[in-house]
Amino acid sequence: MGASVMPSRARNMRDRRDWLVAQAIRALLWLAQRLRYPVRVRWLGWLVGRAIGPVSGFHARIRANLALVCPGMDRVEVRRITREVPVNAVRTLLELHSGAEFRAVAAAARVRGAEHLAAVEAAHAAGRPVILVSGHFGNYDVPRAALAARGIAVGGLYRPLKNRFYNAIYAETIATISGPVFPRGRRGLAEMVKFLRGGGVVGLLIDQRMAHGAPLQFFGRTAWTALSAAEMAVKYDALILPMYGRRLPDGVSFELVAEAPLAHGDPVAMTQALNDSLERMVRADMGQWLWFHRRWKDPHRREAPV
Repeated sequence: MGASVMPSRARNMRDRRDWLVAQAIRALLWLAQRLRYPVRVRWLGWLVGRAIGPVSGFHARIRANLALVCPGMDRVEVRRITREVPVNAVRTLLELHSGAEFRAVAAAARVRGAEHLAAVEAAHAAGRPVILVSGHFGNYDVPRAALAARGIAVGGLYRPLKNRFYNAIYAETIATISGPVFPRGRRGLAEMVKFLRGGGVVGLLIDQRMAHGAPLQFFGRTAWTALSAAEMAVKYDALILPMYGRRLPDGVSFELVAEAPLAHGDPVAMTQALNDSLERMVRADMGQWLWFHRRWKDPHRREAPV
């Protein structure tokens, strides 16, 4: 009896917690919509990010990850990054839910690597599939929004959120930035491949721990990384390149960074090159990456019992 009651009780507690979190996000978004866009993103993002960092457990995770991969980092720098990461995360959340206002800001982003962006436009015009690879850096939907403003619909593969009460809102929101969007899973992947093979452009994030990925390097440590972006590029002769939305110092505007397309070859080597690209971006702006991800945790190692 106990074995059947406890999981049900745990699920109910998780549902209550997730419902409360979803309502808190709804309240934040309602408040945000009452403010002008720059105030909403710059100041409300700063205020909420600074407030939730210490109480959410994010600060502890950020410090632990920095201690793991940057053990000699100065304490002042660690404190700065620890404060900046939650602020960037909240600003990104507010932007994703800002509809046309965010799309306009993304469309106006200054471009670094204009020749590589032109290569994307030429490939799309020729009907060649394109894969844009990014990470949870700056605002990861800036490339999709910026290309959509140029008349190129960019599909996205996303991992459904564990909080089912907020997931429906999130999925609908990112679809308004550019579509279509595909939930991670067998069906979503099949739909995305069909879209890609038809000459579509898709955006993929490469910096989440994947149990079925390859043990590649990121910041000098093993990070289990999906090879699917490189494998699809080779299989479907897709142009593949890194692209990022780097937040500028004003906290609101962006730089669209397009790097050189990768030559097709061994998917492992290609994916390591993508990891290296993201690492360079993060090292240049350490506070813009989600350092509270469990990026370096080995998904195949059983945790010791407590």
